[in-house]
Amino acid sequence: MPVDWQKSSFSAEAANCLNIAAPASEAIKLRESDDPDVILTTTPATLGVFIRAAKAGRFDRLTYH
Repeated sequence: MPVDWQKSSFSAEAANCLNIAAPASEAIKLRESDDPDVILTTTPATLGVFIRAAKAGRFDRLTYH
C-alpha cells in the first residue's frame, strides 16, 4: 500500500525535513528527507508523549558520548 507522506509547510525546500504519514489509525510513520529509506513506526499515543516531552524541554540537555 502506498504511503502518503506529508511535510511541514515550514520546511519549504530545505533539507533535513521530517516527513510523517499515518497509513493506519494505529500507526504513525516518520522519516527524515535526506534518508527516506529509514522509517520509524510508532503509535499516536507514543508520538504524543514524545512531542509533549520535547515541548517541555526534557531533551534540551542531552549529552552524547
